[in-house]
Amino acid sequence: MSQQPGWRAGETSISFEEYAAARQAGLIRFGYLLVRDHQLAQDLAQEGLARLHGRWSELAAESNPDAYVRKVMVNQLLSWRRRRSWSERPVAEVHDRGETDPTAAIGDREAMWKLIGDLPLRQRAVVVLRYYEDLDDAAIGRILGCTASTVATHATRALDRLRMVVDLADAVSPGPS
Repeated sequence: MSQQPGWRAGETSISFEEYAAARQAGLIRFGYLLVRDHQLAQDLAQEGLARLHGRWSELAAESNPDAYVRKVMVNQLLSWRRRRSWSERPVAEVHDRGETDPTAAIGDREAMWKLIGDLPLRQRAVVVLRYYEDLDDAAIGRILGCTASTVATHATRALDRLRMVVDLADAVSPGPS
């Protein structure tokens, strides 16, 4: 687990305001990778920081608050997903989706994040926490409230699903002549 600038576990000399200022952008990026929506990512980060604020003296002295904030963000997302209104989002303009080739840009970074975004939520959270946040399975398990072996299972299933989609794309698209 990487330490944040100016932060060491057990160090209480940093104030909550300093911590929040240093970590807010990273938490919003983490939230964006989970939900693929900037406003919702900001809401997740804000909720995580708000809950951390109430427990700052306890968590700053005993542990790394990043793990707590990530756990709050993932749990909040799971709670939102249970609500019926999660998938309903008002838009200013309705675009015709038309038929597009989903395999056209698999090599593109955005296309890969879209594929990751299409994973079931727990698999997506494991992929983001493992490969973006660079956490080990035990730390991910603490955030998600499951065992390290369950984390490994989610990771395996997520990677198998991503490989299947990429292999399908390779089989469908014509190779170079």
